[in-house]
Amino acid sequence: MDDIREQVRARYAEAARSVGGGCCGPAPQTLTLDGRFGAGLYDAQDADDVPAEALAASLGCGNPMLVAQLGPGERVLDLGSGGGIDVLLSARRVGPTGFAYGVDMTDEMLDLARANAARACAENVEFRRGTIEDLPFDDASVDVVISNCVVNLSPDKPAVLAEAFRVLVPGGRLGISDVVAEDRLTPADRAERGSYTGCIAGALSRGEYLAHLADAGFLDAEVELTHEVADGMHGAIVRARRPA
Repeated sequence: MDDIREQVRARYAEAARSVGGGCCGPAPQTLTLDGRFGAGLYDAQDADDVPAEALAASLGCGNPMLVAQLGPGERVLDLGSGGGIDVLLSARRVGPTGFAYGVDMTDEMLDLARANAARACAENVEFRRGTIEDLPFDDASVDVVISNCVVNLSPDKPAVLAEAFRVLVPGGRLGISDVVAEDRLTPADRAERGSYTGCIAGALSRGEYLAHLADAGFLDAEVELTHEVADGMHGAIVRARRPA
């Protein structure tokens, strides 16, 4: 697990330094927006609402803003917040009475995210250092947990989902984008299609995702496949809620 985490941390650090690459998709020097990963998955309004550096540092597999349906006054936590794009967009949606948090394990990404927040003059945001398997947040402290193509990078996904459940208030909801495999693909099949740091080898299957969400205590879980990123591998929307 430590080896996988260090590989991911090193890739994120490289992405932060280049402000043009990320955990998923091609390396910075070969970056193309092909509709599968990255800034191309945000609409023009979202792109205009954040600093260019935040948009450039995004190579996720979806747009959590389309998933989470945030409302004014809500407290939002972004798992693996990277350069801060989804935290900054969340902060705009929840407004001055709400708050948006990000957690990341990479110092370089945290520095970039804080600089982007300053550029955006965002006051209702905070970025904390930590891992998504051991969140630096109190129990029942946020209304919504979001994430963009990060859970697949964790070496301990049940721990991530258990932590998300813990920090959500009763009735709180999970709304994330992730890479998900078709149930027909074995772990070996997934590894043949891409690397762990490329967001492919470590992806859960749809059935595995639903089982882990149920084990964590979530209700009304759903995994909706949205677009193919490799043979049998898809960007997906994952939703669930903590019981009230």
